[in-house]
Amino acid sequence: MKARIKWNEGVSFVAETGSGHALIIDGAPRNGGRDLGARPMELVLAGAAACSAFDVVHILRKARQPIADCAVEASAERAEQPPQVFTRIRLEFVVAGRGLDRAQVERAVALSRDKYCSATAMLAKTAAIETVVTVLDADRVPAPASGPTPGGAS
Repeated sequence: MKARIKWNEGVSFVAETGSGHALIIDGAPRNGGRDLGARPMELVLAGAAACSAFDVVHILRKARQPIADCAVEASAERAEQPPQVFTRIRLEFVVAGRGLDRAQVERAVALSRDKYCSATAMLAKTAAIETVVTVLDADRVPAPASGPTPGGAS
């Protein structure tokens, strides 16, 4: 796996992944950023949530569960002193489908957390990881009432 990070200006960077995708990374205005992109640690948290969601969807499909949607609300606490590693991570899974077996969904989340997700396995070295599971008998997961708040630190 490879990535290339190129300084743009201020504390803004363009990241190019080995698979050919690009994204802008920037710092908070209080750190000299212009709020042009996600903060580096936001991407770490989002990557862990996405890695785990990927596993859960894959496991449920393999188990022939009627999954229609999956969302993960991720939140984290960080150490006060540098390096400000994550100390607590909460992953709230909301999985929807008509006739989903709750035990199968909980099993998929546990397998991701305990065996398959490489991102959460790395982060578990410094952070307690909590998972919460909600199963909805629906075709789609409703959108959250309020999304992430902008302006977090890197």
